[in-house]
Amino acid sequence: MSAAGRLEPPVLEGPRIRLEPLSLEHLPGLCEVGLEPELWRFTTNRVGSDGEMREYVDTALQWQRDGTAVPFATMDRQSGRVIGCTRFANIDLAHLRAEIGWTWLGRQWQRTHANTEAKYLMLEHAFERWQLQRVELKTSALNLPSRRAIARIGALEEGTLRRHMINSDGSSRDTVYFSIIAEEWPAAKRRLAGMIGGDPPVS
Repeated sequence: MSAAGRLEPPVLEGPRIRLEPLSLEHLPGLCEVGLEPELWRFTTNRVGSDGEMREYVDTALQWQRDGTAVPFATMDRQSGRVIGCTRFANIDLAHLRAEIGWTWLGRQWQRTHANTEAKYLMLEHAFERWQLQRVELKTSALNLPSRRAIARIGALEEGTLRRHMINSDGSSRDTVYFSIIAEEWPAAKRRLAGMIGGDPPVS
């Protein structure tokens, strides 16, 4: 399959959420649920206004045009509402790897099925459709809930990159990297399927 074909933005359907290719049509819904400061506490960029959300979406779409990202709007299937955002990024087809990140959910959908289901759908697509060998996830070293959640889905913590990024306020961020490789995906898939089926969700 060609690189262009492999990066065609898919629609990923789960039992309760749908990941739609991100577009500017999602912007009003993203602004409705995504402007709370706490959502951006551990991120390198801060989104606190409609204009900043527009810049956030524009950046994601530019990365998609550059061939390095596939961004999604996270939708609640029952209500049809936009509830958050996520993306594949740092895609390197030559080395069969990509990152899942830039993930956030409106407060109402945190600590629910939504993030667990999204991770299942994206990892399944990465390993079973794109045939990747490695999927990376990363988070701020200070974001302990995120670190626990990533480890809980079966990702291996690989280490901390010190002073890896600069936050929008000028402070330095240490970043913790995790990964799942193709050989580990079957076990991670079973783990995620069990969580979706009723076990406590990833927060």
